[in-house]
Amino acid sequence: MRNVLIVDAANVVGSVPDGWWRDRRGATERLRDTLAPYGDRGVAGHPGPAEVVLVVEGAARGVESVPGVRVEPASGSGDDRIVELAARAAADGLGCVVVTADRELRRRVAAHGAECVGPGTVRQSPDERT
Repeated sequence: MRNVLIVDAANVVGSVPDGWWRDRRGATERLRDTLAPYGDRGVAGHPGPAEVVLVVEGAARGVESVPGVRVEPASGSGDDRIVELAARAAADGLGCVVVTADRELRRRVAAHGAECVGPGTVRQSPDERT
């Protein structure tokens, strides 16, 4: 089964205190650029192939898609957009994995059958995973 891998950009970028707050858009673009390999390989416990979707909000809303990573700007709450995408995946019969540490968001997407993994899952190169 093909999966959808939905990444909560704000939560993942904010998971490492590396100065991201000085350039949210740049930090989000750097995250986006590391995500494409996960489309082929998947993430731990969830093998690929997967459609990789990066949900952005606020200052990162202008980040554009690149080959292998579709960027979805949230018109309002990023969490609400992620829940919508998880619900759509379920309706389409697709597996869905959401990358976030947000407990409330995890609860909301689980109601649609999505599984969740933490930000560290995509904070390392797929080649570095064990």
